[in-house]
Order: sequence, then C-alpha cells, then structure tokens
Amino acid sequence: MTEKMKVVITTGMSGAGKTLAVHSFEDLGYFVIDNMLPNLAEKFVDVIEESGEFKKIAMVMDLRSRGFYDQVLPTLHKLKERADLDVKLLFLDANNVKLVSRYKETRRLHPLARQGRILDGVEMERQLLSELKSRADVIIDTTDLTPRNLKLRIDKLFSNGEESNFFVEVMSFGFKYGLPLDADIVMDVRFLPNPFYLPELKHLTGNDAAVQEYVMKSTAAQEFYAHLRSLLENALPGYIKEGKSSLTVAIGCTGGQHRSVTIANKLAAGLKKDGYKVNLYHRDISKAQ
Repeated sequence: MTEKMKVVITTGMSGAGKTLAVHSFEDLGYFVIDNMLPNLAEKFVDVIEESGEFKKIAMVMDLRSRGFYDQVLPTLHKLKERADLDVKLLFLDANNVKLVSRYKETRRLHPLARQGRILDGVEMERQLLSELKSRADVIIDTTDLTPRNLKLRIDKLFSNGEESNFFVEVMSFGFKYGLPLDADIVMDVRFLPNPFYLPELKHLTGNDAAVQEYVMKSTAAQEFYAHLRSLLENALPGYIKEGKSSLTVAIGCTGGQHRSVTIANKLAAGLKKDGYKVNLYHRDISKAQ
C-alpha cells in the first residue's frame, strides 16, 4: 500500500502563534507554505505529491486570504475525502486578553478591527471561526505557552514516524487563573485535602514527595485516581479508533500548585507505563499564591 501524504492545515485566531507553528513544521521536515489560498490548496497538494520530493505538507490558512471564510471548510472537506492523504486540522487559540495584549505589543491592527478597536476584531473573528474550530483535529491554547513550549507540543504531536501519533497531554492548572481552552477532559480536584493550609507544605508543590504523600494518603484521592484511570483506560482506545491525534486531560485545583500537580504527575506516569506518549505540563505551578 502506498504511504499517504501527510497534510496539516494550520489555522486559528490571529495572534495565536501561526507564524511560530510554521517554523516548527519546517524543522520537522514539512514542506510549508504560509497564507495559502484555500481554493488553490488541492492543486498545490497535487503538485507536491507529483514531485515525489516531500511526503509531508503544512499549510497556513487564515483571514489574510481573500474568501477564507467561504472557502476553507469546503476545501478541508475535499482534502479529507481523498484516500491518498492523511489530513489534520490544527487550530491555534488564545484568550481575548492575551490576543489583545499581543497586538498592542507589536502595535499592529487586527485585520477585522473596526475604528482601531482590537477587541472588536478579536471577538468578531472568534465568532466567525467557531465552526472551523469545532472541526479541528487538534486545538492548542497558546495563552500561557512560550514559543519553546508551543514548538515542543507541535513536535510531539506531528513528528511521528511509523508508530501512531496519538498523544495524551496531561495538564495541571489553577481554577483561579481560568480554565484551559484546549482541554478535552477537565477534572476538578478541589475536594481533596489541601496542603496549602499546612505551613510545612504551603511553599512546596506537587512535584515534592511530601506533598504527594499528603494528598495521596487520603481515601478520597485514591478512589478518585482509580476512577480516573478506569475512565481513561476505556476512553483512550475509542479516541484512537476515531482518529484523534491527541487528548488533553486537565486536572485543576484552586491554585494549580499542590493537588492538581500531584494527580497530574501520577496520571502521566501511569499512562506512560501503559505505553502512551505523554506530555506533562504544569501551567500555573510557578505563579505566586
């Protein structure tokens, strides 16, 4: 059987990191084209495929392309129907506050901004892209990601060789800093005993053995973890069967430093032992309480 050509279409909110994604895909050996016109995408794929030089293509499609909103979904549908292609849609997102901040830092005007109001443009774009986001195979929230961490995520999601590229992202976070936008499953562990109220543990984190021991010695923590592992044991094969490239499991406590970090660490270790590729990410562990 002829190997399918891999095609990654990258889109998402303006300012969410598509330019950084371009560089990441180039480093992975993809033939990359930025600002691809949707109505030319299929012809472009044919040309590259006929050349035989590249087996992986990454294309960025966004609202800089004329007719983007009308053409991108039909184009995606046509490409995904082709038996010779393995097509994935990557959607980059970030919260409104971060997007506005990034535009202000660069002193650029949002493409959809009216009368210079960046937030108006961001909100309009989010509404226009809602259906496209719902079709995405992979969603990455770049709100709190450094360029390096974004590259690491793309590398682990799209640098697959012969084996399956399914990847589990295990994330800890603090509810006080907001929900992660790219989470597929969110678990709330604020009901577990909180080390924050113990002076000897308050300034430690779930990466420290003393905190881990305190959290996991409770019956509630042990039962919760057992149920979570059982849930994922049954669910993960189904996600793989349906063609998901990744699954993000977010574990949240109040501040994202003790309970959520402990459970996330234990879950990541367990999934790795089961043979899954796992990326562990503690979003809020360094933030002051």
